[in-house]
Amino acid sequence: MSSNYKALTRAYRPQTFEDIVSQEHVSNTLKNAISNSRLSHAYLFCGPRGVGKTTMARVLARTINEVGADVDGEELNNTLNIIEIDAASNNSVDDIRSLRERVRIPPQNGRYKVYIIDEIHMLSKSAFNALLKTLEEPPEHVIFIFATTEPHRILPTILSRCQRFDFRRITVDEIVDRLRNIADKEKIQIDTESLHVIAKKADGALRDALGIFDQAIAFCGTSITYEDLHRALNIVSSERMFELTDTLARQDASAGMALLHHLLHIGNDIQEFLGALTEHFRNLYLAKDTQNFYLIEATDETKQRFHTMAADFSDDDLMRMMHILHEAQFSIRNSQQPRIHLEITLLKLFHMIRTDGLKQLLVKLDALEQKVNLTGENESGTGNNTSQAAPGAAQSSKPDTGTSAPAATSKPASKPGTGNTAQNRTTPTDTAIHTGPETTSRASGTGTRYPGTTVPNSPQPDKSVSDSTETFGAPSLRSPKNHLTAVSLPVKPDSSSQENEVRGNLALSPKPAPAPDLSNSSDPDGHSRKVELEKVSNLLQIEEIWSDYLQQLQSTAGQMLYYSMQKTRPVELKGDQVTLECPDSFTSDIIHEQQRKLCDIIREHFGFALRFTSRIVETTKRTDTIEDPYEQLSMLLKKDTTLKKIVDLFGAELEY
Repeated sequence: MSSNYKALTRAYRPQTFEDIVSQEHVSNTLKNAISNSRLSHAYLFCGPRGVGKTTMARVLARTINEVGADVDGEELNNTLNIIEIDAASNNSVDDIRSLRERVRIPPQNGRYKVYIIDEIHMLSKSAFNALLKTLEEPPEHVIFIFATTEPHRILPTILSRCQRFDFRRITVDEIVDRLRNIADKEKIQIDTESLHVIAKKADGALRDALGIFDQAIAFCGTSITYEDLHRALNIVSSERMFELTDTLARQDASAGMALLHHLLHIGNDIQEFLGALTEHFRNLYLAKDTQNFYLIEATDETKQRFHTMAADFSDDDLMRMMHILHEAQFSIRNSQQPRIHLEITLLKLFHMIRTDGLKQLLVKLDALEQKVNLTGENESGTGNNTSQAAPGAAQSSKPDTGTSAPAATSKPASKPGTGNTAQNRTTPTDTAIHTGPETTSRASGTGTRYPGTTVPNSPQPDKSVSDSTETFGAPSLRSPKNHLTAVSLPVKPDSSSQENEVRGNLALSPKPAPAPDLSNSSDPDGHSRKVELEKVSNLLQIEEIWSDYLQQLQSTAGQMLYYSMQKTRPVELKGDQVTLECPDSFTSDIIHEQQRKLCDIIREHFGFALRFTSRIVETTKRTDTIEDPYEQLSMLLKKDTTLKKIVDLFGAELEY
C-alpha cells in the first residue's frame, strides 16, 4: 500500500469556490462580498451533512487571507490565522472564555483572523451567553464562521448576530457528474447505473458518495460492475425490485415469498428493504405520467421501465401499497418478529383486492340497480293502469252469471274521490272472494302471495262484487255482525270450498309480500281489517314476517325503536294481542310508549291490526367473556345485516 494514499474525500476536497458542487447561491454571495469589501464579522452555514459547509468556510478563510490552494486541513490550521474549533468537544463556558482572550491578538500575517467553529449547536447555554458580547462587537481583524446541521438548537440571540446561509442537498445527477469526473481521473471503469446507485445511497451528501465510491473501488478494483456493487454495499438492486413488482402484478405470492427469502438470506436489512420498496412504488406512481420523469432519480432507461410496469397497476392500487409499506416501516421497529411482520405485509400486498375488480363490481351493482328501478317503475305503471281501468271495467262489463246480487245491481256507482269509492284500488275483500285463474293458482300452491295484493294481468273483479262492497260496506274489525255480513257476500253456490281453500292457503303463506296501503280503504273507520285479523290465526305468521317488520321499523321509526325491538320476540297470540318477550324493563317501557306507532306500522305495511304487550324475562348473563376478535366480528355480522353485506361485498378482514 502506498504511504501517501489519501481517501477520495480528502484528495478531492474543493479548494476554490468553483469546485464546490450545488452551492452557487452561497459561493457567489461570498465572492461578491470579498470583491466589494463587505465581509460580515460572523457567518452561519446551515445544512445537512456532507454538502460543503466546512469546505466553504475553509475556502472563504483561504481566499481572504490569500493562502495557497496546496495548504489544507491540518496545515491550514497551523497557519495561526485560521483556527478550527470543534464545539462538540470544546463546549464549556471556560473554552469560550479562552476564545474571548485569544481574539484580541491580531493576526501574525494576513488581514483577518478567522475562527471556524464546527457543530456550533453543541455549545452549552452558558457558553452561548459568554460568546454573545464578543460575537456582537468583535475586533476588526476577527471573522467568525459557524457550521451546524441543527440551526434550531442555536439561541436566537446568536442567530440574529450572524449572516445565515442555508446549504441544500446535492442532487443525484450532480453527484453522478462529480463521481464521473473522479472516475476518469482515477481511471476507474464504472457504468452509469452503478453511479446512480452510489448517488442515491449517499442521500444528497457528496462526502458520503465519495466514501461509498472509495469502498466500491476497494471491493471491485478498477472495474466496477452493477452486481458487484450491490454485493459490496449489501443493498437491494432495482432489478430485484422489478422482479418483485412483476410477481405482485401477477399476484404470485409463492414467487414473491421465495424472492423475499433470498434477499433476507443474503443479508439485506429489513428496514432498508422496506424503504427501497416504498421508493420503488413511489417511482411507479410518478412514472405513469411521462411529465413526471424529472421527479424520478434514475437513468432514462430505468424511468422508461418504470413507465412500462406502472401500467399493470392503477393509481389507487399504488397509493394503497405505499400506505401499507409506510405503516409497516413504523410497526416493524417495535416488532419482536420483524421478519414475520414483513412477510405478513408482503402477503397483504399480494392478496389486496385490486381496484379494477372493485370497479367492475360497482358497474355490475349500478346495472343491477338500474334494472331493479326499471322493473319497479314498470310494475308501478302496470298497477296504476290496472287500478285506473278497474272502475271502467266494472261499469261497462256485464256481470257474470250467478255472481251478482239484486242489491248490488240497484246500487249506483259512487263518485270519484269519495272515501267509499273502490275505484282507486282493489280492496282485500275483493281479492279474497274473487274466483278465477288467480284463485285456482293459489289453491294449487303456486303464486302464493300476501292477502290484498294483485297479480299483473289478472282478471278484474266483476261489477257485482265491487257493487256489493259499496252497498254493504267492508267487514268491520270491531263488530262480529259485520263479520257475518262479510262472510255472506254473494258468491257462486259452489265456490264455498274454493273460498275456504283460498283462506287456508293465505293463512299458511310462508312469506307474505307487502300488502297495499290501507289508508285509502273503502271504509274510513277501518272496517276492512276483519278479514286480515281472521287470517292471523297462529303465531307462526307473525314470526315469519317479524324480520321484515323490524326492517320497516328501522327505515320508518328510527334506530332507537329498531334496536329495542330487536331484543324482543313474539311468544304468544291471543285474539289481536301479541305478547312480546323482552329482556328488561327499559325495553318494556319503550314498547308501551310507542304502542301506537308499532301498531300503525304493522297495519300499514302488512295489513295486520294487532296490539302489543310485553313480558319481561330475566336472561342469564354469559359467564364466558368473548375475547376472540373473530368471534366478536361473527356475532356483529349476525346482528347487523348491513355490515355483513359490506364485508361480503368488499372482502373486508380484521386488521392484524
